[in-house]
Amino acid sequence: MLARVWSASIIGIDAIKVGVEVDVSGGLPGIVILGLPDSAIQESKERVKATLKNAGFNFPIRKIVINLTPADLRKEGPSFDLPISVGILAASEQVNPDLLGDFLFLGEVSLDGSLRPVSGVLPIAATAEKMGITGIVVPADNAQEAAVVGGLNVYSCQNITDVVNLLNNPTNHQPIQLNQNIKNHPKIYSNIADLQDVKGQSHARRALEIAASGGHNLIFVGPPGSGKTMLARRLPGILPPLEFSESLEVTRIYSVAGLLKDRGSLVRERPFRSPHHSASGPSLVGGGSFPRPGEISLSHRGVLFLDELTEFKRDVLEFLRQPLEDGYVTISRTRQSASFPAQFTLVASTNPCPCGFYGDTIQPCTCSPRQREQYWAKLSGPLMDRIDLQVAVNRLKPEEITQASTGEASKSVRERVQKARDIATNRFQSEKILNCNAQMQSRHLQTWCKLDDASKNLLEAAIRKLGLSARASDRILKVSRTIADLAGDENLKPQHVAEAIQYRTIDRMQ
Repeated sequence: MLARVWSASIIGIDAIKVGVEVDVSGGLPGIVILGLPDSAIQESKERVKATLKNAGFNFPIRKIVINLTPADLRKEGPSFDLPISVGILAASEQVNPDLLGDFLFLGEVSLDGSLRPVSGVLPIAATAEKMGITGIVVPADNAQEAAVVGGLNVYSCQNITDVVNLLNNPTNHQPIQLNQNIKNHPKIYSNIADLQDVKGQSHARRALEIAASGGHNLIFVGPPGSGKTMLARRLPGILPPLEFSESLEVTRIYSVAGLLKDRGSLVRERPFRSPHHSASGPSLVGGGSFPRPGEISLSHRGVLFLDELTEFKRDVLEFLRQPLEDGYVTISRTRQSASFPAQFTLVASTNPCPCGFYGDTIQPCTCSPRQREQYWAKLSGPLMDRIDLQVAVNRLKPEEITQASTGEASKSVRERVQKARDIATNRFQSEKILNCNAQMQSRHLQTWCKLDDASKNLLEAAIRKLGLSARASDRILKVSRTIADLAGDENLKPQHVAEAIQYRTIDRMQ
C-alpha cells in the first residue's frame, strides 16, 4: 500500500514543502530511502524500526521504499523521523490516512517512542500556513514555537502513540493556544548590563547613544582597562525593544540555527553576539554544505561585538564588508544557495598599538612606528569607512575611578533613543525598507540630509583634511541626521555636522 505524508525542509531561513511517500510491498524485507537524504535521514531507518516496535506497533517485515520529493532537493536532519514513522504506519494500515493530506509532520523519534524537538519549526510553520496546510504536528517542546504563526492549528505530541491517537480520533484532540505572555510580547531589560555602572567616559557614552539612535557602527580605541568592553556590552540596554515583526525575523534565524531551545518560543531581546577573535570566516558569515546562519545573521536586529578587533585575521574581517553595506549575506554552494538577513550594528574595540599604550598620558608606548603601522594594517580602509563612529577612549582619571556617584541609567538614555527612532520611523513611512538612519542610501541623503552653506563648507574642509572617501562622507551625513534627531531639529545645522566629523578622526590611526 502507498501512503503520502507532508513534511518540510529548510533552505536558508525559508522552508520548502517535502512529500514523504512510503510504499510497503512484497519482496525481500528492507528499507530504502530515496530523494537525496543525508546521513541523519539514512540512519532514521533503524531509529524508526526500533521506535515503532517499542511503542507497541507492528513493523511490516516487507520491502519498504521511502521517497522524499522533490527528488532533486537535498534533505537533512532528524525531523523526517516522524513523517517516515507515520507513513509506514499508514501504508501498513495502522492509522487512518484521511488526515494525512491536511497535516504536516515534524519531529525526531527516540527509541522509546517519545518525540524530541527539532530546529527550524517556526519557518516551516509559516510556510505551511501559506500553503494552506490545516495543521502541523510537532513535539511538545516545539509547540509554542509553531503556535507563534497565526492561522495554523498546532498539535503537540509527547510520543508516537499521541500522533496515532490524533490521526485515528481527531475529535478528541484540540490544537494548543499561544501562551498569553508571548502574545503580550513583554520587554525584558532586567538581565542586561546597565549604563549607570560606567564611570566617566562622557564622550564614549554620547557615541553609544548616537549609535543606538541611528543604528550606526562603532569602534572604541583606547588603552587596556579604559572601559571599552564595558561600554560596548551596555549598548543592548539602550536599544529600543524589538517590535513583534522584528522578533519574528530574529526567531526564524535562531530556529534554523537550532538555538531557540534556551530562549523559549520567541526571541524578545535584541541579540548580542560576541565571537572570539579566533573565529573563522564561515563561522562569522555562515556556511556549511547545508548553509546555516553565522554570527552576523544571529546578530540580526541586534549587536555584533568584536572585542580586540585587530586580533581577528584580516581575511575574516573582510567578510564583513558586503553584509555591512547590503544588510544580508548570500551563501552559495554547488547544489544550492541561501540568503540570510544581516542588519546588525557592529561594535568593535581595540588597543591603539600592540603594547596598548600609544597616546596614553601615563604608561609610555614601547612599540616602534613600524609595529604600529603593521598593527593597524589589519584593518583595511574599506572596512574602516563602514564604521560610522570611531571613538578614542582615554584612561580614567583617579578621581573618576574613586567617585561614588553613578552615571546616567540605561532607562533614561533608552527613552531618548526611542524618541529619535520614532522621528526616523515617521520620516521613513514612504520607504518601507528603512528602519533607522544608518540604512539610508545616497538618494535618501539628498532628500533628508540637505546642508546649508556653512555645513557644506565644514564638510568639504573635513573631506580635504582627513582624506575621506565618498562613502565616509555619506556616513558623516547619516550620523549628522541622527544627532539632529536627538536634538529634535528638522534641518541639519553646522553643530550637528561638526560633532559627526569628530567621530572620523582615527580613520587610519598609526
